[in-house]
Amino acid sequence: MSTKASTATAAKEIRYNTVRAVMSPMPAPIDGMSTVHEALELMRENDVYSLVVERRRPGDEYGMVVVSDIANKVIADNRSPDRVNIYEIMSKPVLTISADMEIKYAIRLLGRFGLSRGVVVDGNEAVGFVTLTDMVFRYYEQEARRREAGN
Repeated sequence: MSTKASTATAAKEIRYNTVRAVMSPMPAPIDGMSTVHEALELMRENDVYSLVVERRRPGDEYGMVVVSDIANKVIADNRSPDRVNIYEIMSKPVLTISADMEIKYAIRLLGRFGLSRGVVVDGNEAVGFVTLTDMVFRYYEQEARRREAGN
């Protein structure tokens, strides 16, 4: 790898004010044909509350399933988690956010659409997900440090 490329890679990793710095890395994406039971197991294993649903083909969009989808569309309706497929309850398409976007802009973007989370992409590949809560707290920490440095 060239020095320029390794410097660019290092800069990507260090930028504290980007979505990449605060995102949760994506566990293996789940297939839309998987059952809710399988999704819950994957969530538990990875200690996450949402999963990215993989694309079925090039040009397709990512989906997302969150715990509230399972609560509202499966448990509340007295449906069996072993008989409901993810594609039946997921959201698709979902808002994707560039891993290199500054946190303040990602907060604005999610806010504009009234969303609490988005899928993080690097190029055209999903690499994780980010929540509004995580970004707001990171932004607050950054601003507090900036104020302290200014005094």
